[in-house]
Amino acid sequence: MDKDTLPRWGWLLAALFAAAITASLANVALFRPIGLPQSYDVVTTIALMAPVLIYVGLWHDDERQAYWTNSRPKIVGDAVFTLLGALLGAGFAIAALIDVGIPRLATDVIAMLAGFLLAWGLFWWRNTELYREDDTR
Repeated sequence: MDKDTLPRWGWLLAALFAAAITASLANVALFRPIGLPQSYDVVTTIALMAPVLIYVGLWHDDERQAYWTNSRPKIVGDAVFTLLGALLGAGFAIAALIDVGIPRLATDVIAMLAGFLLAWGLFWWRNTELYREDDTR
């Protein structure tokens, strides 16, 4: 794929749309039939969108291309950490807020923040060298 075909926000928008469609299909085809309540649908969506938010930037930013020289198991491990972080963060937030009585939109936004922050935090923890500033001024 050519990075110059679309600006970064275009790639991000297309990938987030694909993640949302995939999450919706997974919710309908897999998770509803096994009895997961509809209020947890946002967890699947966040779990698929968090890696998109992280990895589109890595792929598109020239200064972060060194990440792709890592071994395949490391990259897969990072993706698994990101996915699990998003699942845990969003899932705990939904579980904690589901019966509090706040509107569903607010609950979903809080779950999105919790899921993404935990996912990005785990990714950062495994890849701190990507985000260090060069101190050789």
